[in-house]
Amino acid sequence: MPTKAELQRLRALRDKRHREELGLFVVEGEKVVGELLAADFPFVALYATDAWSPPAKGRPVSINRLTPDEMARASHFPTPSSVLAVGPITRRPLAAGELARGLTLALDGVQDAGNVGTLLRIADWFAFDRVVLSPDCADVFHQKVINASMGSFARVRTHTTELAIALAELKASAATPILGCDLGGKDVRALTPLADAVVVIGSEGRGLSPAIRPSVTDYVTIPRHGGAESLNAGVAAGIICHQLRRPA
Repeated sequence: MPTKAELQRLRALRDKRHREELGLFVVEGEKVVGELLAADFPFVALYATDAWSPPAKGRPVSINRLTPDEMARASHFPTPSSVLAVGPITRRPLAAGELARGLTLALDGVQDAGNVGTLLRIADWFAFDRVVLSPDCADVFHQKVINASMGSFARVRTHTTELAIALAELKASAATPILGCDLGGKDVRALTPLADAVVVIGSEGRGLSPAIRPSVTDYVTIPRHGGAESLNAGVAAGIICHQLRRPA
């Protein structure tokens, strides 16, 4: 039976400071926990009421059973789900020269957690090699990011780094295209498939930051045919990634 302190600790993991202090994060919900278990994500603990059963696919797990009242005290949601899982926070360093190889989706100050999760999902769909986030992006271990990624969180390699510095070093040392969205850019439909490239997606409100722009080698735009002011970051990223992955 979990102690009161243990339940409070689970609830405290909603806060990024506590997640970083403990090196742990929580994900809650039948669907997302099931997806991550099916992907063999290495959870360190699993808590569930009697209403939840583990999926048939995936590694066997040990379940700490909670009463509905205990789950309500541990839950991060107003309406608790029947299961929550605790995983280790692992931050992978970005190796020197890594951005020069393969396809990278780079997020420049994308602060909406739902958008970050959607962008992880897009990178997974198009089999990008990695997602790189600037430090001012939404935390990749935030519950909303993981839920919005729909399981892609377990499959996509992520790095958080000083993006402006990493892109400046890439531009100085390699010929890898660095693509950024801008209304004055070339038509995205003119993009040819690439094996190596970095696609930079800016924040929802301001687009690409001034620190990033000097490193962009090619600007692209998605032609507008209607009256909308802008596209959601995930929609724009999906269109560009599709162009890079389409048959030559």
